[in-house]
Amino acid sequence: MKIAVTGAFSYSGKYITGKLLDRGEEVITLTNHPNRPDPFNGKVKAFPLNFSDKNELTENLRGVDVLVNTYWVRFDKGSNTQPRAVKNTKVLVDAAVEAGVKRIVHISITQPSADSHLPYFWGKAANEKFVVDSGLGYAILRPTVLFGKEDLLINNIAWLLRRFPVFGLPGDGAYRLSPVYVDDLAELAVEAVYKKENYVWDAVGPDELTFKELVEWIGKTIGKKRLLLPFPPRLALFAAQFLSLFVNDVMLTPEEVDGLMANMLISNEPPRCKTSIKDWLKENQKTVGVHYASELARHF
Repeated sequence: MKIAVTGAFSYSGKYITGKLLDRGEEVITLTNHPNRPDPFNGKVKAFPLNFSDKNELTENLRGVDVLVNTYWVRFDKGSNTQPRAVKNTKVLVDAAVEAGVKRIVHISITQPSADSHLPYFWGKAANEKFVVDSGLGYAILRPTVLFGKEDLLINNIAWLLRRFPVFGLPGDGAYRLSPVYVDDLAELAVEAVYKKENYVWDAVGPDELTFKELVEWIGKTIGKKRLLLPFPPRLALFAAQFLSLFVNDVMLTPEEVDGLMANMLISNEPPRCKTSIKDWLKENQKTVGVHYASELARHF
């Protein structure tokens, strides 16, 4: 088959692409970062992910059997906003329909809701509706927080624990999350390429931890057990924004705090991904958090 993956040179898209290449598939990518280092040594042809030119997108998708879509934005920056990302996704889905794509594998988030006050979650719900209403075959995967060698949240918690004697928890830290290994998500996405049925699945790992337990486990594993202090959520956010000035990044956003504390990053479905974050941390304890992982450096 010929398969298009948005963001094949980025994070989750890179893992998905690698597995598809291992299966002998032809893979192209639609990307906003054509000059990013190519991890596939020219095996993946890159085309622009140009939402302002639907005709170009359609032509780039011509002959593609399956579109794997990982496109989204984590936070607003300039004209690159979450509401704009919703409109962009509609353009992409419409282009796939016009190009004759047969199936879409779409990466979403747990508990999306059109009624949510958080743009991240209502935007993801809107994108899912575009996919379902497209008339194409589809699989929608809903992961929570990803972890892996290039992740942001887990790595940067470890980075903070390595450098500061105190860690501020937004609130009491009792809210829960089920992190998912990026390689496991990629495996689910690749399996979805070959399935015929339409479905929506949560994609979570086997561990459900409170945020406090997660931070404690990271600290214990890397040998940096720290004092964890509960902060009022807005004070914790202010502290993160202050630290962001020194790393030239956006370390934490208000809606990430709200979504996390509202227990939006857990699932009522059985875990479909097998890798325990506890085991992964043990295997990577010498490297996780050694260097800060910057969202702005990665995408802007």
